[in-house]
Amino acid sequence: MREKVLALLRETCPGIDFENEKALVDDEILASLDIITIVSELMYRFSIELDVDDIMPENFNDLDSITELVESRLGE
Repeated sequence: MREKVLALLRETCPGIDFENEKALVDDEILASLDIITIVSELMYRFSIELDVDDIMPENFNDLDSITELVESRLGE
């Protein structure tokens, strides 16, 4: 799953080192529009629902957090 999420992130926001960055939101590497685009793509590609409560910095600060969010929604 991690590799699928990584591929999606690389397509959505090329030029960002998703494998090594640990503070994508906190360090303002991802802008709000980037996060909206990522959320939209995650919902579409993985057929999951994300709501407002899911869109928190801790869920988008690094690749592992994003992957965990996707996996948690797939398990519902």
